[in-house]
Amino acid sequence: MRERDKPIIAVTGAGGQLGQELIRLTTAQVDIVGLDRSELDITDGERCLAALSSIRPDIVIHAAAYTAVDQAESEPDEAWRVNVDGTRHVAVAAEAVGAKFCYISTDYVFDGAGTSPYREDHPTAPQTIYGKTKLAGEQAAAKAASQCFIVRTSWVYGRYGNNFVRTMLELGRSRPQISVVHDQVGAPTCTYDLASFLLDLTASRKFGIYHASNSGACTWYEFAQAIFREAGITDVVVLPCTTEQFPRPAPRPAYSVLGGDALLAAGFAPLRHWRKALRDFLSRSDGKA
Repeated sequence: MRERDKPIIAVTGAGGQLGQELIRLTTAQVDIVGLDRSELDITDGERCLAALSSIRPDIVIHAAAYTAVDQAESEPDEAWRVNVDGTRHVAVAAEAVGAKFCYISTDYVFDGAGTSPYREDHPTAPQTIYGKTKLAGEQAAAKAASQCFIVRTSWVYGRYGNNFVRTMLELGRSRPQISVVHDQVGAPTCTYDLASFLLDLTASRKFGIYHASNSGACTWYEFAQAIFREAGITDVVVLPCTTEQFPRPAPRPAYSVLGGDALLAAGFAPLRHWRKALRDFLSRSDGKA
C-alpha cells in the first residue's frame, strides 16, 4: 500500500443508493472520494483512466450500474454498455493505478429456481437482460483486475434513492389497501450494513466472490408487513398476491436468498438479521425513508 496517512477509496455511482451510503459513512480509517454520473462517465475508458490516475486510490468500489431491471429488457445495448463495458473500463483503470477493485453484483445472476440459499459457487443462469449484463460484468471485472472482490447482494434499500421501503411507506400513508407479491422469497439488505461490510472487506486482501445480504429471508409481502409494523402504520391493509397477478417485463426470481459461506470462511461476521436492520433503519430515519 502507498505511503500515506490512510487509504483512499474511490466510489463510482456515488449518486446511487449504495454510493451515497458509502460516501456518507463516518470513518477515520479511510478517505472516500465519490464519483457520480456527472463526474465520471464509466462508458468512456479514457475518462476512467484519467479520473483514477488523478485520484490514485488504493481501492475502487464500483457501485455504478444500469439497474432498471424492466427497462433493460427493451434497452439491452445500453445495459451492456454500462454494466459490462463500463465495468471493464473502471476495472482496467483500477489495475493501471494498482488499486483493489470491488464490483457490486446481484442475486439476478441466478435462475431463481432454488429452494435453499445460493452458494457462491452455485451455477449461474440469469433469466433477464439485467442479470445477464451483471454476470458479464463480474467476468469482465475478474479478467481485468488482479485484486478483485465480487460482492453479490439482494433487495437493497436505504435512506437515499428510490426503493421498496420508501415506496411502501408512501403507499401506506396514502392508500387504505395494497397488494404485495407473496411468492418471491429473498433477503432485504440495508445499504448501511452492506456499505460497512464493504469497508471491512476491501481493507483485506481476501479476494474472491462473496454474498452479502442481511441474514434471514422473507417474501415481499412479509417485508411490507414488517415495514408497516416497525413504522407504526396500522391503518393500511396488506393483501398477498402472486407474481402472475403483478406481471413485469423482466421475470423476477421466485427464490433469491444468498448464502454467506465465503464471507464466514474468510472470517467476516454475517450481516445482522434483516428485521433488526429494518427496525434500526426506520428508527434512525424517524419512520421515513
